[in-house]
Amino acid sequence: MSATILIIDDDRELCALLTEFLQLEGFSASSVHDGAAAVAHCRDHRYDAIVLDVMLPGLQGLEVLRSLRKFSTTPVLMLTARGEDTDRIVGLEMGADDYLPKPCNPRELAARLRAILRRSGGTPDVRESSGAELVVGDTRLDTAARIAEHGGIDLQLTAAEFNILQVLLAQAGTVVDKDSLCSQALGRELTAYDRSVDVHISKLRRKLATAGGDRLIVSVRGSGYQFTVNAGEKTQ
Repeated sequence: MSATILIIDDDRELCALLTEFLQLEGFSASSVHDGAAAVAHCRDHRYDAIVLDVMLPGLQGLEVLRSLRKFSTTPVLMLTARGEDTDRIVGLEMGADDYLPKPCNPRELAARLRAILRRSGGTPDVRESSGAELVVGDTRLDTAARIAEHGGIDLQLTAAEFNILQVLLAQAGTVVDKDSLCSQALGRELTAYDRSVDVHISKLRRKLATAGGDRLIVSVRGSGYQFTVNAGEKTQ
């Protein structure tokens, strides 16, 4: 069964071209051209991933994303104007999983979607225990059900956040560089000036802190990030 993709963009010609290309690549793609209509549509229809343009008439793309995240964890790839770093960072902060600048290469879009779908499908390329759980202290990941908890509290992570936490937990106590985090968790190479990993880490820290897990992910200047293993904590 092909993965279902929804494109939310007011450029009908672009939507038609992307839909045709994605279908040739083995996806099942459709489109909605209005932000408010897209939110209503997504309440009644489920997709494997969403491609969302930031620049929409009426309800802007970031507002669409904010509304979607109130009821949906479907992976979202944003399309942003080239050079608009603020939109990208804000979008990631609000729960987007990845972004591409417009105009985008359809082949790269298809590759990014495959990476997102692969990572959200429970098969991330990380070193983990033989079972379906990763446990470090009070932090627990059910890698089969894609559930992350700290102290029994559901962290409600996006697909990208879950993948990054999984990589860090699998290598708890070890510094993981940003290049590795990007390739293993996001399924792509880290590019110059790419803040995606940093933004996802920032959101992870806030969600862990809210659940009582403050200062579990530490920055190692010039190296990367580390999930700390304190004395007495258990690792499975």
